[in-house]
Amino acid sequence: MNSIKKIGILTGGGDCSGLNAVITGITKTAITTYGLEVVGYRRGYFGLYHNDHQVLDLKAISGTMHEGGTMLKSSNKDNLFNFRMVDENGQVTYKDVSDVAIENMRKLGVDALVVIGGDGTLTSARDFARKGVPVVGVPKTIDNDLPATDMTFGYSTSLENIVDALDKIHTTAYSHDRVMVVEVMGRHTGWLALEGGTGGSADVILIPEIPYDIHKIVQKINERKAMGKEFSIIVVSEGAKPVGGEIVVRETVEDSADKVRLGGVGDVVTRQIAKLLPETEVRYTNLAYIQRGGIATQFDRNIGLRFGYHAVELLMRGDSGKMVRYEGRTITSIDLEDVVGRGATGETSKGGAKHVDPKGQIVTAAKALGISFGD
Repeated sequence: MNSIKKIGILTGGGDCSGLNAVITGITKTAITTYGLEVVGYRRGYFGLYHNDHQVLDLKAISGTMHEGGTMLKSSNKDNLFNFRMVDENGQVTYKDVSDVAIENMRKLGVDALVVIGGDGTLTSARDFARKGVPVVGVPKTIDNDLPATDMTFGYSTSLENIVDALDKIHTTAYSHDRVMVVEVMGRHTGWLALEGGTGGSADVILIPEIPYDIHKIVQKINERKAMGKEFSIIVVSEGAKPVGGEIVVRETVEDSADKVRLGGVGDVVTRQIAKLLPETEVRYTNLAYIQRGGIATQFDRNIGLRFGYHAVELLMRGDSGKMVRYEGRTITSIDLEDVVGRGATGETSKGGAKHVDPKGQIVTAAKALGISFGD
């Protein structure tokens, strides 16, 4: 019989819809099927280090599954294998405090962890597995850029948010004969822009995987005008860049696992179009954090519940050090070693971001529908 009696859960990285569904799936499976105790660590690895936790029972999770965000709260700055410490003089140092976290688990009687997060969060999960902690990862990102899984939860809800926003912007663009440039998230991959833009009737979609030529974008706008369509919708992924150019960096956050924050390319594109088409009204909107929140879609609720169930199943059969994944409508698993980027020792794993194929079926279909990618 498996020796696991108590499971700990933490959520790291950016929030998204579906997190509470995963927590619900884990908690209900652990309690109703195996009679386990469950605790949740608040604010991700920060809570694990400070032993800040709460008991999760059926009452605690009741009515939370559909809600956006995470009931456990989150943090995207805490790497316990390289933890930021500030002394009384304000001096900043970085220290491996992972053993403190493991001791906190031991004192609390937590036998195993389910870690829910993206590349940075799962990299630390992999490093805890290397130290002998029974751990299972659950892939989370609205960007859908994690390798080895067809889909991540949170992505579906974010797409719905983007399409809803584009539907609203469409009416303003049409009413005023404007070119509307809408910037969306996605980091270095274009999934959100591609599928959100296609579903939201965009005329131009700019993604990191296809460098754009601003003159090709202007050409598309003029073609639409020649057809009597005086407005255009342009969706720009935050990681998009021009041919021979660089991405636009909004800021650098030194104490974050993901130091480079993208943003502002939509404004750059807007100004360039306005300069080349001085008689055209061009407006810029950045959807920003609107994309992250809201009531979870049916898909994100269901995949979240299934991820949670399978995470517990893996732990109870002694199959840890894995990440659950969505593969051809089935939940399977894969070694964390084969998924994440860089670990505490700095070496590169077999993972890496999952990029849009510029010649793949989705892009090919979008081009056949008349959508320009600025190439």
